[in-house]
Amino acid sequence: MSRFSRSALVLLASAWLPFLPSLAQSSQPSTTEVLTLAQAEASALAKQPRMLAAQLRARASAERIKEARSGYLPTVNFNATGVRVADAGTSLAAGYITTSAVSDRFAYGGNLSQLVTDFGRTSALVGAARSTAQAQADVATLTRAQVRLNVREAYYEVLGAEAVLRAAKAAQANRHLVAQQLSALAQSELRSTLDVNFANVLASEADLAVVQAESVVSQQRARLATATGSEKPVTAALAEPVGPDALPPDPGVMLPGAQAQRADLAATEAQQHAADQFANAEKRLSYPTLGVIGSAGQIPFHDRTLQGDYAAAGFNLNIPVFNGGLYKARRNEAELEAGARANDVHELHLEVTEQVRNSWLRADEAFRSLDVTARLVTQSKEALRLAQARYDAGLGSIVELNQAQLNETSAEISAADAGFTYLARRAELDFAAGLLN
Repeated sequence: MSRFSRSALVLLASAWLPFLPSLAQSSQPSTTEVLTLAQAEASALAKQPRMLAAQLRARASAERIKEARSGYLPTVNFNATGVRVADAGTSLAAGYITTSAVSDRFAYGGNLSQLVTDFGRTSALVGAARSTAQAQADVATLTRAQVRLNVREAYYEVLGAEAVLRAAKAAQANRHLVAQQLSALAQSELRSTLDVNFANVLASEADLAVVQAESVVSQQRARLATATGSEKPVTAALAEPVGPDALPPDPGVMLPGAQAQRADLAATEAQQHAADQFANAEKRLSYPTLGVIGSAGQIPFHDRTLQGDYAAAGFNLNIPVFNGGLYKARRNEAELEAGARANDVHELHLEVTEQVRNSWLRADEAFRSLDVTARLVTQSKEALRLAQARYDAGLGSIVELNQAQLNETSAEISAADAGFTYLARRAELDFAAGLLN
């Protein structure tokens, strides 16, 4: 395991006797509850704060479409005004205050304004908002894939750590047994005290390895709890995962699917489309806008200068003439940003291709390591058998035997770790190919 240095691994003494077959099984905590990988993923997708936050942001972004579309609809306001003039002789005030504004009155009424055309600016803003909302939905999909990947990696890390712990405990039991046997033989003067000292040192090192392995298991279970969105450490036994499908013969087989399914790529493309739409909207700032306005109401209390009710309608045509280059600068900014987004899309296409290829190579390396580590176990077992025979015959030293035992234990741990490493790298490959969406 990556959590142990090689020197620490080899200190796990000879688990080469009947204990070693248990490396392929998951350790069973005291509870009878079993947690499967599918259950862990379902819990994460339902409770993981990161997943919930992404979903809320996607919903919030969808509301911006309604905000942009509101420009198509009329605006209606209701007003009520009451005025009591301090000086009865006042008929006109300075500035923009009209006669009615300084007349005694109480009036109420409504105003309506409706955009007739802005030559496509509102339409472009709606399109930009729609593309932005789609990008945020794709980000939520990407977050879902990342959450599933995190759960799988944490799940396999727990299983791998528990495999190391089983090996450590098996080595611990065997080391203490060997130390007791050599102590008895030394008392009968059949073995030297040097052999006993070597055995006791390795037994203590095996005790230390068990302590370290138990700590790693606890840490990895805490990580799995975080990945699944739980505040409490996972205590349930983990079910053995189903082996993944056969590795594709070439990464090129997965590239078309990755380019079509990767959520981050889809989000970047949607953002680029939104930037194009916004640039189009900024360009139309320089176009005229035409709207109609209307107002009507009653004045139940008024002086002689005002009528009892009122109604009016009209239109407003706004033609931009000069604003210090503001609209031109905004258009240029939006167009440059759209060009940058297009390059972002191209860059991400290249990155996706690289990620798929690298993930495939890493998974292929781990898959080929399965056969190599299996051969290493067989060879180390044979070397241990020969070393044991030489030691029993008095032809080999305790150092030679101990080294053979350490090599065999290390090979067993490497073989157990290789399986979970392959599963983790297959999960990375599935993520790179967009299969975890």
